[in-house]
Amino acid sequence: MIVQENDEEAPLMQQSEQPTVRTPLPWDQFWILLLLEMPDFLSSRTIAPFIPQLIRDIGVTHGDESQVGHYAGILESSYYAAHTLTIFHWSQLSDHIGRKPVILIALSAIVISMFSFGLSKTFLGLVVSRIVCGAFDPSDTVVKSILMDITDATNMPKAYSYIPISVMIGNTVGPLIGGSLSRPADRFPDIFGRSELLKTYPYLLPCSISAVSISIIWLVTYIRLKESVSTAGKTPLWELIKKGFLGQSYSRLSSVIVDSGEGSPGEVQLKPLPLRALLTPKVLSVIASYATMDLFQKGFNLVLPVFYATPIELGGLSLDPPRIGVLLAASDVIHGIFRLLFYTQLHDRFGARAIFITGVSSGIPIVILFPVTSALAQAYGIGMALALKTSLVLCFPCMALFIRAAAPNRASLGTTNGIVMVVVAVAKVIGPASAASVFSYSLQEGHDAWSIYYFFIAIVFLAVGTALLLPHDPSVWEDSQ
Repeated sequence: MIVQENDEEAPLMQQSEQPTVRTPLPWDQFWILLLLEMPDFLSSRTIAPFIPQLIRDIGVTHGDESQVGHYAGILESSYYAAHTLTIFHWSQLSDHIGRKPVILIALSAIVISMFSFGLSKTFLGLVVSRIVCGAFDPSDTVVKSILMDITDATNMPKAYSYIPISVMIGNTVGPLIGGSLSRPADRFPDIFGRSELLKTYPYLLPCSISAVSISIIWLVTYIRLKESVSTAGKTPLWELIKKGFLGQSYSRLSSVIVDSGEGSPGEVQLKPLPLRALLTPKVLSVIASYATMDLFQKGFNLVLPVFYATPIELGGLSLDPPRIGVLLAASDVIHGIFRLLFYTQLHDRFGARAIFITGVSSGIPIVILFPVTSALAQAYGIGMALALKTSLVLCFPCMALFIRAAAPNRASLGTTNGIVMVVVAVAKVIGPASAASVFSYSLQEGHDAWSIYYFFIAIVFLAVGTALLLPHDPSVWEDSQ
């Protein structure tokens, strides 16, 4: 009886000691991961302010302003379509050949695609550039895998609290570069007016600055990042090609045993589970919530700069790329600081699900502000604007916690994250394309101008409904396993 009581009390003692004994963050590697969080945001946000004007300059719309949003949606969705088809296989490959080679390939793809984007003079060239970037860029998912490799349950929450710094820098610097340095020969004739290159390719300068910045991150990664996958678990790339990598299972690589000291019945053996075993109700509910939230977020982020650039008489604000860049950067700074300072306290007090639902629900009043700001602009005859932005920035760390809690075991955490990201990537394809099409439809004469607002509000209600399937806090799922 005494032994049983000690056995039962041991977990309680471990739980009480766990908060006081935290593993220090491995800063010699973690600061590199913070750098690696920036390229995706830096590259995508650099081109966001000038995409509407670029589409006009190319002439693909033939002067029809209502079609600018439609082509912007195609451009955005092309990246995520390619990303969807390859992200899971890149994640698998990183388990076999290591994280570092895959990260270096991803950074190289972003650099090449940014130069290509700035040199493109046709819409097809722009689409190809984004497809190349999407197909070879698994950096976001692989960086998350490295973070899981080098942290544990005691220091991972602290690690996630620093991520907003990287996101905020990328989301702030990107729009400022793209908005202020597009068409430099026209905006700064004294400095760039004699450059025939920049006159011929007016968007090359911001794309080049972004590409050079990411090249520096590539160099730092190559020199300083250590491989987080053990040498014993790595497989030569040529061997994978000969054996048909895509048909192989993980059984050869990952058989992680937590040794209890002897072959007792309490010994825990952790092995990656097959795909079908991972599709549990918990994982499916996380997928539904994450996908619907991202469906709204990507559609909103695509429509926002197009709405800013649309002429006032068509319901927009008639803003130029520099002003769009400043607005996007300002809103990202505000939300990044807010998440950095208050997310932990809000999570501790209200729980992950409450924060998630509140963040998604904030989309309704923000969407309603679209026609309000447009009416003010029409009334006063100026491009009056608000830094329209939802609080979805608080939703992403909540989803990371739910993914971790929903994974059937620790050895399947990376694969579970990959599955979720594949479905989310599909939502990222559908969101911009559908939102841009509905926005263009609403601008056409004879159509309901509020169609785009009804569309966004419907998605918000869908996201809130799927969020009700989640527990109040991820720890509920972890305690039940």
